[in-house]
Amino acid sequence: MRKAVLVTGASSGVGLALCKRLLEEDHELHLCLACRNRSKAEAVRAALLASHPLAEVSIVQVDVSDLQSVFRASRELKQRFQRLDYVYLNAGIMPNPQLNIKALFSGLFSRKVIHMFSTAEGLLTQEDQITADGLQEVFETNVFGHFILIQELAPLLCHSDSPSQLIWTSSRNARKSNFCLEDIQHSRGQEPYSSSKYAVDLLSVAVNRNFNSRGLYSSVVCPGTMVTNMTCGILPPFVWTLLMPIIWLVWLFHQKPESLNPLTKYLSATTGFGSNYVMTQKMDLDEDTAEKFYQNLLELEKHVRATIQKRNHQS
Repeated sequence: MRKAVLVTGASSGVGLALCKRLLEEDHELHLCLACRNRSKAEAVRAALLASHPLAEVSIVQVDVSDLQSVFRASRELKQRFQRLDYVYLNAGIMPNPQLNIKALFSGLFSRKVIHMFSTAEGLLTQEDQITADGLQEVFETNVFGHFILIQELAPLLCHSDSPSQLIWTSSRNARKSNFCLEDIQHSRGQEPYSSSKYAVDLLSVAVNRNFNSRGLYSSVVCPGTMVTNMTCGILPPFVWTLLMPIIWLVWLFHQKPESLNPLTKYLSATTGFGSNYVMTQKMDLDEDTAEKFYQNLLELEKHVRATIQKRNHQS
């Protein structure tokens, strides 16, 4: 029986690279591309099938910054699949990143230069905006849209006899100092991307606490510094190429989900000779905070669902 894998943000960048590698590892997958842009997804699907003709590649159109889109896609997926083995929660945005030139030059001549470039700590600020759902765009895209997606897809993911796995694309830029339980959407801050990625770390831990007994396991990965549309908006591609080679991480696809440490982040890295390897990093969080954040999301979910129902009824 084919394994069914769903990848959000699959039409470019990290998501596209992941899809290619997954099919190289198992060319008989059923790979479902969850993309916002249908035409781009169709082009990616054709290219993947051309190189892997035995694979089964389908598309579901979804914009995780639009909850109506998430609900529609969830209904469609539940009609198509009986189960999902892996879900890569990868789609994300970093809107209008602004480089802090002063912090950059200051960091270049400090002992924290490697840490600065590997985490972007202190380098980037972003201007967020409000979505049609009344939520902060970065929070909804990177966190809440995916949270609603897994809530809706729970019937496809929870099978105690054969576990399923969630894999979240986090970041070394996920910092506790940029996250606040009293402002989970980071509406009062200037680093919503960092906040959202720390929220992803918290949510992964909370999912394990609430869903492991039902056969669903969650892990957090960081693909390292990669040349994508997002990073090229910060510095030119050749600068990133000089800083660190493109690296990738797919070994989680072969790991038993229950064997992975839910409080560990798995990071892709490379040696000076170009050999890739995986390193681990204990996440700077505690399970109680993760659970409180999860409960906050559940309360927000109730509020948002009620608002959408009221709006639909009025229209």
